[in-house]
Amino acid sequence: MFENLSDRLERSFKILKGEGRITEIHVAETLKEVRRALLDADVNYKTAKEFTETVKEKAMGQNVLTAVKPQQLMVKIVHDELATLMGGTAVDINIKGTPAVILMSGLQGSGKTTFSGKLANMLKSKRGKNPLLVAADVYRPAAIEQLKILGEQIGVPVYFEEDNKNPVQIAENAIKHARTTGRDLVIVDTAGRLAIDEAMMTEITAIKDAVNPEEILFVVDAMTGQDAVNTAKEFNERLNFNGVVLTKLDGDTRGGAALSIRSVVDKPIKFVGTGEKLDALDVFHPERMADRILGMGDIVSLVEKAQEQYDEDEARRLQKRIAKNQFDFNDFIAQIQQVKKMGNLKDLASMIPGVGKQIKDLDIDDDAFKGIEAIIYSMTPAERETPEIINGSRRARIAKGSGTNVQEVNKLIKQFDETRKMMRMMTTGGGKAMMRGARKGGRRR
Repeated sequence: MFENLSDRLERSFKILKGEGRITEIHVAETLKEVRRALLDADVNYKTAKEFTETVKEKAMGQNVLTAVKPQQLMVKIVHDELATLMGGTAVDINIKGTPAVILMSGLQGSGKTTFSGKLANMLKSKRGKNPLLVAADVYRPAAIEQLKILGEQIGVPVYFEEDNKNPVQIAENAIKHARTTGRDLVIVDTAGRLAIDEAMMTEITAIKDAVNPEEILFVVDAMTGQDAVNTAKEFNERLNFNGVVLTKLDGDTRGGAALSIRSVVDKPIKFVGTGEKLDALDVFHPERMADRILGMGDIVSLVEKAQEQYDEDEARRLQKRIAKNQFDFNDFIAQIQQVKKMGNLKDLASMIPGVGKQIKDLDIDDDAFKGIEAIIYSMTPAERETPEIINGSRRARIAKGSGTNVQEVNKLIKQFDETRKMMRMMTTGGGKAMMRGARKGGRRR
């Protein structure tokens, strides 16, 4: 995500390295590179020009504090302006109606149907809503089927009328159906359309007038760059949408759409799709995105993802088992499952400050735990509960059953033993005393 832009920006800041004061020459050179980096990322030319002019204005004449290097100051100014460019703060979705109606719009192939499923899943699991998905795309043969499959996966009903080719009527009937079945949220998936297709634009305007939605979202493929921004402008003139959704942000995206769209249409980016899974949807936080673009990580989002999977009762149970030295392979595999639920491993690692740059060329597979899981699942229940009984012949059997070798089994058992010792030490008095001693020692120095 934004790797090329991050690299280019990092190179541009190096011009200021070792300087004691920000001068006009240094600023001009740095911002020339920054502008090039933005244009290379397919950012709108006018947006890139205005951005660098604002940064120049703020950077010029600033006295650099002794504790702050010019390079650091410039990074701070660019960071704040990037966040402002993308909207400044996160903007919530309006779901206050009875039922609340959300209308999807966008180009063909932008990912509206998949996003509709993701949004229904998010609002159901995190906001306690009771959604109804509406199949109002009567042109694409597989659209209804796709929505039905998505609805089945997340446990959300889908309203469709097989023989009705009037999307306005379908949408109206769906809202009536939602009221009678106690649904408090209706998400209308419409057909993809081109801004130049007058008949299709008239149709979506008619749907909007008929259902009077609380929220109109414009779904855009993040990989289309500046073209997407121009299209958004056309759609906004017709629909006056409330917010933008960027899909496929996990792909090879240059970032042009994310950085340009707010300044061109003056509408906030509300959500970003970060993968194919139905839970791969994030609320868009401009300041956090600016952190990630500048290689600062996004530790807040990482903690939030961890908290979503955190079970307080389970944590207490686990702590007791660790303290009694009862932590076994069943607990170990349960913790792996928790980590996997948090999302793509490479994306998670890139949220840790300083790590993103280190791992950008590494291929971290989501199946990274596969070998570990195969070994643990090849153990008998008794072996998982009491790892001490795993002798040489048992290790050979486990290796054979998991399609690995004895060395890999030995390695996992050794790692497990070390992890268990460390965890026990940290939850008992010895570990706490050691930490206190370390803190006191640090203060003496």
